[in-house]
Amino acid sequence: MRIRLVDEERQVVFGQRLGKALEGRGRIYLEGELGAGKTTLTRGILRALGHAGAVKSPTYTLVEPYELGERQVYHFDLYRLGDPEELEFIGGRDLFAADALCIVEWPSRGEGWLPPPDVAVVLSLCESGREALLEAHTEHGRTVLHTLARDADMADMISNEERETP
Repeated sequence: MRIRLVDEERQVVFGQRLGKALEGRGRIYLEGELGAGKTTLTRGILRALGHAGAVKSPTYTLVEPYELGERQVYHFDLYRLGDPEELEFIGGRDLFAADALCIVEWPSRGEGWLPPPDVAVVLSLCESGREALLEAHTEHGRTVLHTLARDADMADMISNEERETP
Protein backbone atom coordinates (compact mmCIF):
# COMPACT_ATOMS: atom_id res chain seq x y z
CA MET A 1 0.00 0.00 0.00
CA ARG A 2 1.35 3.42 -0.97
CA ILE A 3 0.29 6.52 1.00
CA ARG A 4 0.86 10.17 0.00
CA LEU A 5 1.68 12.53 2.88
CA VAL A 6 1.69 16.11 1.66
CA ASP A 7 2.70 17.71 4.98
CA GLU A 8 3.47 17.00 8.63
CA GLU A 9 -0.18 17.29 9.62
CA ARG A 10 -1.18 14.56 7.14
CA GLN A 11 1.68 12.41 8.41
CA VAL A 12 0.35 12.68 11.97
CA VAL A 13 -3.21 11.95 10.75
CA PHE A 14 -1.92 8.88 8.92
CA GLY A 15 -0.12 7.79 12.10
CA GLN A 16 -3.38 8.16 14.03
CA ARG A 17 -5.28 6.03 11.51
CA LEU A 18 -2.48 3.46 11.57
CA GLY A 19 -2.49 3.46 15.39
CA LYS A 20 -6.22 2.77 15.46
CA ALA A 21 -5.87 -0.02 12.91
CA LEU A 22 -3.08 -1.63 14.96
CA GLU A 23 -5.40 -1.72 17.98
CA GLY A 24 -2.50 -1.16 20.36
CA ARG A 25 -0.59 -4.33 19.57
CA GLY A 26 1.93 -5.76 17.16
CA ARG A 27 5.23 -4.77 15.62
CA ILE A 28 5.61 -1.90 13.18
CA TYR A 29 8.99 -1.18 11.62
CA LEU A 30 9.78 2.27 10.23
CA GLU A 31 12.58 2.76 7.71
CA GLY A 32 13.59 5.92 5.91
CA GLU A 33 16.41 8.39 5.67
CA LEU A 34 17.05 10.99 8.36
CA GLY A 35 14.24 13.54 8.31
CA ALA A 36 11.75 11.27 6.55
CA GLY A 37 9.34 11.54 9.50
CA LYS A 38 9.62 8.27 11.42
CA THR A 39 9.18 9.99 14.79
CA THR A 40 6.38 12.20 13.41
CA LEU A 41 4.53 9.08 12.32
CA THR A 42 5.13 7.56 15.75
CA ARG A 43 3.62 10.68 17.35
CA GLY A 44 0.42 10.06 15.38
CA ILE A 45 0.31 6.39 16.39
CA LEU A 46 0.74 7.33 20.06
CA ARG A 47 -1.93 10.03 19.85
CA ALA A 48 -4.40 7.48 18.52
CA LEU A 49 -3.75 5.44 21.66
CA GLY A 50 -4.27 8.39 24.01
CA HIS A 51 -0.80 9.92 24.47
CA ALA A 52 -1.05 13.71 24.57
CA GLY A 53 2.54 14.64 25.49
CA ALA A 54 5.69 15.15 23.49
CA VAL A 55 7.21 12.28 21.54
CA LYS A 56 10.97 12.26 21.27
CA SER A 57 13.11 9.83 19.38
CA PRO A 58 14.88 7.53 21.86
CA THR A 59 18.14 7.76 19.91
CA TYR A 60 20.38 7.48 22.98
CA THR A 61 18.23 5.31 25.25
CA LEU A 62 17.21 2.93 22.40
CA VAL A 63 13.69 2.51 23.80
CA GLU A 64 11.03 4.78 25.27
CA PRO A 65 8.16 3.02 27.06
CA TYR A 66 4.63 4.43 27.14
CA GLU A 67 1.87 3.15 29.38
CA LEU A 68 -1.42 4.19 27.81
CA GLY A 69 -4.28 2.89 29.89
CA GLU A 70 -3.96 -0.87 29.75
CA ARG A 71 -1.77 -0.71 26.66
CA GLN A 72 2.00 -0.84 26.68
CA VAL A 73 3.91 0.74 23.80
CA TYR A 74 7.65 0.55 23.23
CA HIS A 75 9.20 3.05 20.83
CA PHE A 76 12.65 1.90 19.70
CA ASP A 77 15.20 3.94 17.77
CA LEU A 78 18.06 1.71 16.66
CA TYR A 79 20.01 4.37 14.74
CA ARG A 80 22.92 4.31 17.19
CA LEU A 81 22.81 0.57 17.82
CA GLY A 82 26.33 -0.82 17.48
CA ASP A 83 25.33 -4.48 17.37
CA PRO A 84 21.90 -6.16 17.29
CA GLU A 85 22.89 -8.16 20.41
CA GLU A 86 22.69 -4.90 22.40
CA LEU A 87 18.92 -5.35 22.28
CA GLU A 88 19.34 -8.42 24.48
CA PHE A 89 21.08 -6.32 27.15
CA ILE A 90 18.18 -3.86 27.40
CA GLY A 91 15.62 -6.63 27.77
CA GLY A 92 14.43 -6.46 24.19
CA ARG A 93 13.37 -10.09 24.05
CA ASP A 94 10.91 -9.54 26.92
CA LEU A 95 9.61 -6.30 25.39
CA PHE A 96 8.90 -7.95 22.04
CA ALA A 97 7.34 -10.99 23.72
CA ALA A 98 4.88 -8.84 25.69
CA ASP A 99 1.37 -8.19 24.40
CA ALA A 100 2.39 -4.67 23.45
CA LEU A 101 2.86 -2.42 20.47
CA CYS A 102 6.51 -2.17 19.41
CA ILE A 103 7.38 0.67 17.05
CA VAL A 104 10.92 0.35 15.70
CA GLU A 105 12.81 3.07 13.85
CA TRP A 106 15.83 1.87 11.85
CA PRO A 107 14.96 -1.86 12.15
CA SER A 108 17.69 -2.77 9.66
CA ARG A 109 20.19 -2.05 12.47
CA GLY A 110 18.64 -4.90 14.48
CA GLU A 111 18.51 -7.34 11.59
CA GLY A 112 19.03 -10.93 12.61
CA TRP A 113 17.83 -10.27 16.15
CA LEU A 114 14.44 -8.61 15.67
CA PRO A 115 11.34 -10.71 15.12
CA PRO A 116 9.52 -10.08 11.82
CA PRO A 117 7.21 -7.05 11.74
CA ASP A 118 3.47 -7.14 11.34
CA VAL A 119 3.76 -4.04 9.15
CA ALA A 120 6.88 -2.54 7.59
CA VAL A 121 6.73 1.12 6.56
CA VAL A 122 9.33 2.77 4.34
CA LEU A 123 9.11 6.55 4.38
CA SER A 124 10.69 8.53 1.59
CA LEU A 125 10.97 12.18 0.68
CA CYS A 126 9.29 13.24 -2.55
CA GLU A 127 8.46 16.52 -4.26
CA SER A 128 5.07 16.81 -2.61
CA GLY A 129 6.11 15.89 0.94
CA ARG A 130 6.54 12.27 1.95
CA GLU A 131 5.45 8.89 0.73
CA ALA A 132 4.88 5.81 2.86
CA LEU A 133 5.10 2.33 1.41
CA LEU A 134 3.44 -0.24 3.69
CA GLU A 135 3.89 -3.98 3.52
CA ALA A 136 2.19 -6.60 5.68
CA HIS A 137 4.24 -9.56 6.93
CA THR A 138 1.70 -11.32 9.17
CA GLU A 139 -2.03 -11.94 9.39
CA HIS A 140 -2.32 -9.06 11.87
CA GLY A 141 -0.45 -6.86 9.39
CA ARG A 142 -2.79 -7.84 6.55
CA THR A 143 -5.77 -6.97 8.77
CA VAL A 144 -4.21 -3.58 9.54
CA LEU A 145 -3.68 -2.77 5.84
CA HIS A 146 -7.18 -3.97 4.99
CA THR A 147 -8.59 -1.69 7.71
CA LEU A 148 -6.62 1.27 6.36
CA ALA A 149 -7.77 0.59 2.79
CA ARG A 150 -11.41 0.66 3.95
CA ASP A 151 -10.96 3.80 6.09
CA ALA A 152 -12.82 6.71 4.46
CA ASP A 153 -10.48 9.20 6.18
CA MET A 154 -7.56 7.60 4.33
CA ALA A 155 -9.10 7.76 0.84
CA ASP A 156 -7.32 10.93 -0.26
CA MET A 157 -3.94 9.63 0.96
CA ILE A 158 -3.95 6.20 -0.73
CA SER A 159 -2.48 6.34 -4.22
CA ASN A 160 -4.79 5.60 -7.14
CA GLU A 161 -2.86 2.47 -8.12
CA GLU A 162 -3.45 1.01 -4.65
CA ARG A 163 -7.22 1.60 -4.82
CA GLU A 164 -7.38 -0.32 -8.09
CA THR A 165 -5.53 -3.34 -6.65
CA PRO A 166 -7.93 -6.08 -5.45
